[in-house]
Order: sequence, then structure tokens, then C-alpha cells
Amino acid sequence: MVARHRAPGPHDVVRLRTFLACLLLAGAVSSRAAESAARPPNILFILSDDQRFDTLGAAGHPIVRTPTLDRLAADGVRFRQSFVTTSVCWVSRAVMLTGQWARSHIRRDSVPTVRPDALATMFPVLLRAAGYRTAHFGKWHLVAPPGFSPSENYDVFEAIGRNPYFKTLPDGTRRHETDLVCDRGIEFLRAQPRDQPFLLHLWFNASHAEDNDRRPGAGHYPWPPSVDGLYEDVPIPAPRLGSPAIVAAHPRFLNESINRERFFWGYDTPEKFTTNVRAYYRMISGIDHAVARVLAALEASGHAANTIVVYTSDNGYYLGDRGFQGKWSHYEESLRVPLIIRDPRTPRTTHGRVVDAMTLNVDLPATFLDWAGVKRPGSYEGRKI
Repeated sequence: MVARHRAPGPHDVVRLRTFLACLLLAGAVSSRAAESAARPPNILFILSDDQRFDTLGAAGHPIVRTPTLDRLAADGVRFRQSFVTTSVCWVSRAVMLTGQWARSHIRRDSVPTVRPDALATMFPVLLRAAGYRTAHFGKWHLVAPPGFSPSENYDVFEAIGRNPYFKTLPDGTRRHETDLVCDRGIEFLRAQPRDQPFLLHLWFNASHAEDNDRRPGAGHYPWPPSVDGLYEDVPIPAPRLGSPAIVAAHPRFLNESINRERFFWGYDTPEKFTTNVRAYYRMISGIDHAVARVLAALEASGHAANTIVVYTSDNGYYLGDRGFQGKWSHYEESLRVPLIIRDPRTPRTTHGRVVDAMTLNVDLPATFLDWAGVKRPGSYEGRKI
């Protein structure tokens, strides 16, 4: 019996074209995946200031809204027990750059100046030597010896500080530091070549208080306009550890410390406390709002599939607990910080994990170098997370 074959109709042609298009698309996706796997990952390192560990929606905070950071946690890993080794802004940042504890990287004759040999092996320097394009925007604050220039150690560098938080631009408009840092990061991503890995620091001054302006709320914690009015109708509960009995039980040196002194700047009455905590929460939500713009730009740039995003803070914050304000001392509120890592290369089954193993900020440089395939210096005292 002779098999008879009908001539292909228009529907067959459509199905064939669809099949071929799917093959081409699968090949393109497979090619991009292979290309990403062959290249070292990009690293986007986002660092807030004075943000305590529990001020994230993902961490269960009942008030603070952080939808962008919550999505990062849902797509990555959140570390519940993350701590800094020294709860001081400039020291913590030096630890995260040098991979060394403060006792190792400081010059003993000029504390807290960082030693030149520790600066020579900062992880951005080593990544740049390995072919990474490196950029830093925002707070720097590392205390270096005379002659050291941070701008010479990055491909692109712009220190953006506070005092004041709102900057007047050449056209006369005013821009909040948080938004300005993200503006610069977006410009960097748009100009980033596809064939070169990058390290991008977005290091905010928020949510640090404006020490020179102690007016409650907008003076002490000036938030970005994107969060105007947020939390205004939300009751703010008193500090969990704010009992007078706790304060009375402190040794005398703690009740005479800067922590106790700063409590009276803006937390010693219910009205001042409520106003300032709302403002502090707004600063964090302002960061979240600005980071959303950066992540959208990362997607648009085509780099997202090979970019590891890290979010953490330089130290915690008391927020009235123990009758204290600020950081600097040894209690959990001062030392414990948020830490989220989203690595798009990991299996989806691992996303959304919460890790209870302790991590330290001194571990981050060793981790970054490991991701990049760069040998860790013997001077590094952290380990891969």
C-alpha cells in the first residue's frame, strides 16, 4: 500500500515557524546562560547606615514597609543572625573593605587610621586588578593615612555625604542623598559594557541621624520626598527594652555614655520619640523606594541574570531600647544588622531561605573574592559565607 502525503497547508506552515522560533529562542537563552556561567558574577553591594536588624518587612517588622528588600529576600537568602564586629560607622566600613578586624587594620599610633598595607588589599582593589570595573557612590567615611586617595582605587568614585541630606543641584532643584546615590548607580549601569564584570557600591548615609540638626523628625531624620506622610497615622509602640528599671541597672559608665546622652536629643518624651521613630522608618522606606529604581535599571541593562545583590548595614541602632540612642556599644540592638544576598545563578528551590548560622561583616570581603574566583589574601580574617 502506497502512503499518500498531503501538501502542507497554512496551519502547518504556522506550526513550523513557531517550532523554529522556539528552537532559536531556546538556543539564545541557552547561549546567554552559558555566557553568564562562564563569566565572573557582577556584585551590587548596597549598604545602609544605622539600620537595626529587625527593620524589614521580611524580618517581621509590624510597621516598616520594605517591599523591594522583601522581594530580594524572597528571591535570595536572608541571614537572621548577622552582626558587625565593631559598631562604629567608619570602623565597620573599614572592616568590610579590608577583610580585617579593627584590631588588625588600624594603626596603633593613630587610631582609627587604617594601615597602608590593609588598604592595598581592599577587596575592590583586588577585584579591579582581576578585571572588574569598579564604582563607589555614597558615604565613604574610612579614615586613611595622608596621601591615600579613594578615587584612585575605583574606576568611578563619588563620595556623597550628608550635612545636609538635601543637595542643591546646578539647576537649583534639591535632591535627597539617597536618591542621588541611586541616580549615580543607574547611570553607571546604563554605561556598563556587557563583556566586563563590575562591582558597584551604593553606600547610603540614611538612616543616620543628622547630628547637627536635632529638631524632631524632618530635622533629625530628613527623609526623601518619596515617603512624605508615610506612617503618620500609625501608632508607634514604646521601646520593648525601655523600662526605667533596665536603665537603672546599667553600670555608671553606660549611663554616662554617648548612648545615654543622645537619648535626650530626641527620645526622652513620648512626642519626640514618636516623631523621630516615624522619621527613621521613613528613611528606611526611602532607601527601599530608591533601590527599586536601581533594580529596574539592572534588569533593563541586561546584567541582572549575572549580578549578585547584597544588602546590609554598617551597624545597628538602639531606637530608645535600654534608654539609649545610636550604636557604639555591645548589645544586640547595636551589633546586629540585616543581611540579604540574592544570587540569580542559584536554583529557585533555594530562594526564600532564612539562615540562622551567625555571619559577620568581616566575612563579606572573603565572600566577594570567592565569587569572583580571586585568591583571598592571607591577611583576611573573615571566611566565605
